[in-house]
Amino acid sequence: MKSYSLTRRLIAAVLLVELCSLLALIGIASVYEGISHFRAFDVTLRGRVDSVLGAVQDAEDPEDNLMLYGTEGLAPRRDIYIVRDDRGRVIGSQGWPGGEQELASKDTREFRNLTVGGIHYRVIRRPGLRIVDPGDAKGGIARHVIILYGSRTHPVWERVRNAIAFYALSGLLLLMITGVVLLHLLRSGLQPLYELVEQAGKISVNSWNLGPSSQARYVRELEPLVSAIESALLRLEQSFAQQKQFVSDAAHELKTSVAVVKSSFQLLTMRSRSAKEYEEGLERVRIDSERMEELVAKMLTLARLEDGAEQPESYRMVELGDVLRDVAEHFRTLASFHRINLVINAERPVFVSCDPDQVRLLCSNLIHNAIQHSGEGAEVRAIVTSRDSVARLVIEDDGIGVPEEVLPHVFDRFYRGDPSRSRRTGGTGLGLAISKAIVLRYHGAISLESRPGQGTSAIVTLPLVQIATEKTYPGTASSREKGVPTS
Repeated sequence: MKSYSLTRRLIAAVLLVELCSLLALIGIASVYEGISHFRAFDVTLRGRVDSVLGAVQDAEDPEDNLMLYGTEGLAPRRDIYIVRDDRGRVIGSQGWPGGEQELASKDTREFRNLTVGGIHYRVIRRPGLRIVDPGDAKGGIARHVIILYGSRTHPVWERVRNAIAFYALSGLLLLMITGVVLLHLLRSGLQPLYELVEQAGKISVNSWNLGPSSQARYVRELEPLVSAIESALLRLEQSFAQQKQFVSDAAHELKTSVAVVKSSFQLLTMRSRSAKEYEEGLERVRIDSERMEELVAKMLTLARLEDGAEQPESYRMVELGDVLRDVAEHFRTLASFHRINLVINAERPVFVSCDPDQVRLLCSNLIHNAIQHSGEGAEVRAIVTSRDSVARLVIEDDGIGVPEEVLPHVFDRFYRGDPSRSRRTGGTGLGLAISKAIVLRYHGAISLESRPGQGTSAIVTLPLVQIATEKTYPGTASSREKGVPTS
């Protein structure tokens, strides 16, 4: 798509609206000017025809042989008129055409239009009364007269056209001035936007700030845009920081595992050893290789979960209680080894729609994490409930708890509260990050609540699937009837 200027489009749109308004104004003004000038012209015609009528009435002719001529100055030279008496005699005229044009005298309207020789006239009809021989003993003789008086309309139309031309030229001049003023005002008004663009152009991986001097944040229309950009930049900055931290932590973890494997081999090759020593050394290498393999597998799992591509075809009806019982059976030996009582509380079936393997991984991570951070003789409780349209899974332990300053970071990748990264305290630091990715994938929420010295609770909420009856669904665990030892 071809680029365009927003400023030019706005100016063109405003000028187009003003031009349409100007044309409408010129049309209205034309009608108004025409009506006004012709009303004034009609008043002038009435005055001129009254002058002719007065001349007829004032004339003294006892024989009733009155004749009026245009040379008597009764009307302007270019005007035309004709005066007839009640006997049809023409008693006065000036430039009036003969023949068929005289039929116009039969029209009883006061005003009419007449064309003579291609010239347009405005004609007024005025009846009058003339007294012949008023000194007679009988009071004189009354004669009715009809006067038709016409004047050229060209001067009127000329004045109307001049008025329209004045309006048009004035409007065009105002349009030009408006365009220049709009260009200046838009450039001035869009200055905060130009500054925002300039500030945004300075953003890089080393600078994520729009700049405190940006005027755009004080413009009401641009404030939401500035806030949205700053929010997006903050998320990007956090993502870049997490990516950097992820690479650094992954390199650290892999480097440590590789270094351990390497050192184990070096120790084995430094001198001759017995078969038992070689066996013990290879066993350490195997353990560290498995740990490195586990780390890589978890990194790949987290990457797949965070790629944002959902696969609805893998979703199934999953009953959380069945999944928890399966996971508890898997961790029974580990819990017994640490003398931890593992309790599953899932009295009513609670169904969610998701990938069964991922839900099983979620439960495994949370229960394993709880067992890892609980002391001997403690209890780990897994509780499944539902309310309204939400399924709720809570994993509680009576361990040492999580310090308050650590809680905001527990779901970060490779984050562990133990800065020394001791192997005694657990795995790679990816378990909770994977758990969060799983929950977010199914539009749920996960949080951690902890009381130092009293224990920790991991709370998961997922959209609940309502069903009419209990039945076995593809992908659900079938071990509800198995029964899981609680200790």
